[in-house]
This record gives sequence, structure tokens and C-alpha cells, in this order.
Amino acid sequence: MALFFAPDIETTWELPEEEAAHCLRVLRLGVGDELEVTDGKGKIFKVTITSTAGKRCHVEAVEVREVEKGWNGNLTIAIAPTKNMDRMEWLAEKATEIGWDRVVFLNCRFSERKVVKTDRIERIVVSAMKQSLKFHKTTVEEMTDFKTFVKADHKGAKFIAHCYEDSKELLSDSIVPGEDATVLIGPEGDFSKEEVETAIKAGFRPVSLGNSRLRTETAGLVACHTYIMKNER
Repeated sequence: MALFFAPDIETTWELPEEEAAHCLRVLRLGVGDELEVTDGKGKIFKVTITSTAGKRCHVEAVEVREVEKGWNGNLTIAIAPTKNMDRMEWLAEKATEIGWDRVVFLNCRFSERKVVKTDRIERIVVSAMKQSLKFHKTTVEEMTDFKTFVKADHKGAKFIAHCYEDSKELLSDSIVPGEDATVLIGPEGDFSKEEVETAIKAGFRPVSLGNSRLRTETAGLVACHTYIMKNER
């Protein structure tokens, strides 16, 4: 059965325009047909189409159930976007398939990109959420200044992954199952030493993602996978 995303379903009992277009024009569904809708907060609604008009599709609930995430804790990946946005879009898709809770784009000293169109990232995240049957939508946040982000309050463990030859523990050895975590991933030129020092002073622990030198998007995915493997239910 087709799965659709409607964050306000319990208020409107109507599919958003883009979802309605896919339902009516692509899948050719109509009045009386059943489909599944998620609000992206863990609820799944089995609904029946009650009326259609142009781009609008109204539904009524047949069954409602709640599902837990497939992992314990909440993971935030704060990452400097790459110059080529295709690589960030790839990360958004694959990390959503694996599981993460929040992505924040960081404006760092050596960042190659200073602007991110989060509306496209949102669409990719929603599509990947539906494809992988996650039912909990990743929160996508706008570009944030590095220093502003690290000085803010963050629940749980805080890590910064960097490539300097300092003494670092492996992220896989540092994650405590069930504990929320925030992981900072730098740009292709890495964080500046000043940024690393600022983060450490703010309580972030320096970590390594392994012996390989990773591209930014790969490092983000490795951090995501490492956390989820430690926290899968």
C-alpha cells in the first residue's frame, strides 16, 4: 500500500498538494481507495479517500497506530555542506534510510558553501523516509554559524570529528547506548584548529571515525551508521 506524508493530517484530513498530486495523477487513486499516511512523528494512519477536487484529496481515518523509532536516543549530525550539493543530497537520502533525527548545516571557516536550499533537502528526506518506512521525519535546519551552534545547549554527548593528529578516541567506543548525541563533521579542508579548540572548550569530545581519510558526506554517513548500530532496537 502506498505511503504518504501529511504532517497536519489529524487537523486537516487532507493530503498536502504535492502528495495529493502523486496520489491522484500518478497512482490514479480515487474515492474509496485506501492508503497509508504518516505524520512524520511516529503515527501511521490507514485512511480512505472521501473526496477529490482538482489538486485536493480529502481522507478519513480507518485505523491509527503508533510505532517507535528503530533506535534509542536522538542523533544530531551538524555538518559543513560541500561545494557540490549533490553530495549533501546523497547524504540526506542515505542517512535517512539508516536513521537520524536532526541535521544542521554549519558555516565553518573553511566551508566551501555558505548557502543551502533546505527545501530540496526536506523533499529528499521525506522521500527517503517513506521509501525506508521510517515514520519519523528527520528535522532539517538552516545554515548555522559554527560558534553559535557549539555554544548552544545540546542534550547528551557531544563529539567533534576532525583529522588533526591529536589523541582521539573512536566514535564507536565513545557512544553510550540510549544516550542522545551530537556529532560535528567539518568541511573538506577540516575544521580550523581554532574551531576545534572552541568546540572542546564547549564540551565537545574529539573523536576519530577510523583510519581512512573520508570525504565530508562519507564521514557524516559513517557517524550516523555508527550511532544507529549502537542503538538499534
